[in-house]
Amino acid sequence: MSLPTKDVTQLLLDWRGGDGNALGQLMPLVSDDLRRLARSRFNAERGDHTLQATALVNEVYLKLIDQRRVRWESRAHFFAIAATMMRRILVSHARKKHSAKRGGHEVTLALDEALGVAQPQNMDLVALDDALTQLAEISERQSRVIELRFFGGLTIEEAAEVLEVSPATVKLDWSMARAWLFQQLKKD
Repeated sequence: MSLPTKDVTQLLLDWRGGDGNALGQLMPLVSDDLRRLARSRFNAERGDHTLQATALVNEVYLKLIDQRRVRWESRAHFFAIAATMMRRILVSHARKKHSAKRGGHEVTLALDEALGVAQPQNMDLVALDDALTQLAEISERQSRVIELRFFGGLTIEEAAEVLEVSPATVKLDWSMARAWLFQQLKKD
């Protein structure tokens, strides 16, 4: 994430305080980072996906402008919310596409770098979401760490800030969650 934390955080605080113009000033500052995150998700997918990175960012933007109850705290908090939104949009799109094909090709996503798999491996995004939901029943924080890092592109330090834990805790959760997910997804 390339933008100054102070500027984004102040705009978020202004928006939270009721300044309607703050969102208009914020979006141009974060849109490049949101598009970069979206592109990184799509670069790992198969070439036949129908949702584009720009459309994903636009959907996230539309959902963000409806967020009136969020108590924005920081830039990392903003990207954590955006990560959750991206995950939900991508999974919803994958589920619709899968059900429309009735057993056809599923939307897959390469998780080799994100999950630390030794060899490139394509995985079903719906299966990943299901596995993250199962992981959340075991460890909500580990599930959130994967969501923040994979879908939101947050660093260890940014995820620690959002989760209000130490970076060492996030590193441990990241490592354990990746191993657990790898085992779960390997079963399929």
